[in-house]
Amino acid sequence: MTLISRTEIRDVKEITDSQKQRIYDYLQGAVYCWCKNRFDEWFSVRDLFGGANFDWNGTPMIALYEKHKSKGKTDAKAISDAGKDAGWILKRVIDNDTRGFETKKEELIRKYRWIK
Repeated sequence: MTLISRTEIRDVKEITDSQKQRIYDYLQGAVYCWCKNRFDEWFSVRDLFGGANFDWNGTPMIALYEKHKSKGKTDAKAISDAGKDAGWILKRVIDNDTRGFETKKEELIRKYRWIK
């Protein structure tokens, strides 16, 4: 099933196919965990991987940060841009999921909610 209110989905570049697949799988697990425990609540990349989950060391997500740091960006800019990349990847994960999700843009970020 695809996203309700279908919107643009961009491809994240400059990471390997293997890195991308690991990130997809990692994000898919995070989405399933959220839906199991908070099925009626909206979520975004920020909810899944921000705040207390800010440190991506040791996870597949670190490849996004390293991609931006390798371009000479400051830590703050690399973190911000890696978060944007993660948002695009999450959008593709949601769109490829067999379950239905609704989506909205709020507070300058894309949010999703599982439709049971």
